[in-house]
Amino acid sequence: MHFLVASPTVFCYTMVMGPLTIRKKTITTAVIAEIQATVDEHRERGRTHISQVLCQRWQWIQPNGALREMACRELLLTLHRKGLIRLPPRFTNSHNDKRNWRPAVVEIDQAPLTGSLSEFAPPILEQVRNTPLEPLYNSLIARYHYLGYRQIVGSHLKYIAFLDERPVACLGWGSAAWRVKCREEFIGWGRVTKMNNLHMVANNTRFLILPWVSVKCLASKVISLNAKRISADWISTYHHPLHLLETFVERARFRGTCYRAANWMHVGETRGMAKRGHDHLFHGSIKDVYLYPLSRNFRKDLCG
Repeated sequence: MHFLVASPTVFCYTMVMGPLTIRKKTITTAVIAEIQATVDEHRERGRTHISQVLCQRWQWIQPNGALREMACRELLLTLHRKGLIRLPPRFTNSHNDKRNWRPAVVEIDQAPLTGSLSEFAPPILEQVRNTPLEPLYNSLIARYHYLGYRQIVGSHLKYIAFLDERPVACLGWGSAAWRVKCREEFIGWGRVTKMNNLHMVANNTRFLILPWVSVKCLASKVISLNAKRISADWISTYHHPLHLLETFVERARFRGTCYRAANWMHVGETRGMAKRGHDHLFHGSIKDVYLYPLSRNFRKDLCG
């Protein structure tokens, strides 16, 4: 059951049963009217400017001080698709086109690299986002990771590990998953506390040992090196620390051996659901959930 709310430029539909919630913002008829008035006022300047104006008005600001533009644009696009507001035409290609962009191929030495870790100099781990090495990371993930390359939206960092100056592994980190029951129980999170502190958890979205590399204990060593430095790197980039790392290991493909060897904790499993827009759809791929606390007081830090 619906009712109509008239505005000068568009008829907005909203549910009698209750308001929508998008990106943690409650969308009422008053909010829709405010958004449409802002759209109409700034229509000629485009969607990016409109999202910036709304972020400033709503004080939608990330912990590092940047506007939450991506969240705002997703909110606007969702309302537009539902027929609740009318956005101006795009000035540029959609963000989805950018996310599906395929990186250029970067060729490297693929001679087999085998042996024991003790036979080599200690591995070197470099953070490569926004550096000349980022195209190499993108190329390797696109060509050799089973999930392929997809541009990460939101907070993220990228790393390449080198052994005797040759790239041997790639690690990608992004924002934590929104809903993981066993993680919430492990931390002791309630809904409000999680909303306030989720940004202090990072997700290991990609981990790749290059296919011509077979060096015993390399994977667990690289993960450990990354865990030791990632919070400092996160502070440098986003101006807040991390207190917990998470990853999801697909059971049908992997056993999580390298995470266990690096002292990550297996705390449960996913329900085989994935977020699609604002819905959660069952895909049937159960994944093991591993967590790695970055301090002894991580629960206190995450529940504060």
